[in-house]
Amino acid sequence: MEIKELKTLEEIRIYSDPYRMQIMNEFQRLNRPATIKEVADAMREVPAKVYYHAKKLESIGLLQLVDTKLINGITAKYYKPFKGQINIKKSELDETIVQVFQSETEKLLSHLYDESKQHFLKASRLAPPSAHLTSPSVFLTKEKAEELFQWVNEFCEQHQDDKKSPEAERYEIFFTIAKNSDSSKK
Repeated sequence: MEIKELKTLEEIRIYSDPYRMQIMNEFQRLNRPATIKEVADAMREVPAKVYYHAKKLESIGLLQLVDTKLINGITAKYYKPFKGQINIKKSELDETIVQVFQSETEKLLSHLYDESKQHFLKASRLAPPSAHLTSPSVFLTKEKAEELFQWVNEFCEQHQDDKKSPEAERYEIFFTIAKNSDSSKK
């Protein structure tokens, strides 16, 4: 699995923007190289707005230009999204911006949690309900925790193609794994 490390405040700000996350999600959903216009149309947005934000994502390696085609005299550019693990390297940051870094991280997490909560609530209202939630505590070594995280990511990557099975339906997955920093809680 490829790993992308975000080390600067600017990279983190680019990544943590909720609108840019929507763009990344749309590229992921298409599951093929796509043009900015295709993504803008799918999002019901103006291509110029999506283009501006896509260029920011490209600048930090989260979108990559993979092909160009000349169509009726216009060059169509096809991009693919980064599909690996994204790590934020707090240790690389200057102490004077640690607080801003924390704020950007909280903004990103808040957006991810809220979006996942809405998917869950919507699916739980279906008949029959089509949402599952679990919140166990497990005891793992650091290596086992990393192995679990990688396994979930690889499983999701293997099942991103909706053409593999005609019966397959789209599910939204939000997965976190975090060490309990309060050792007295078990």
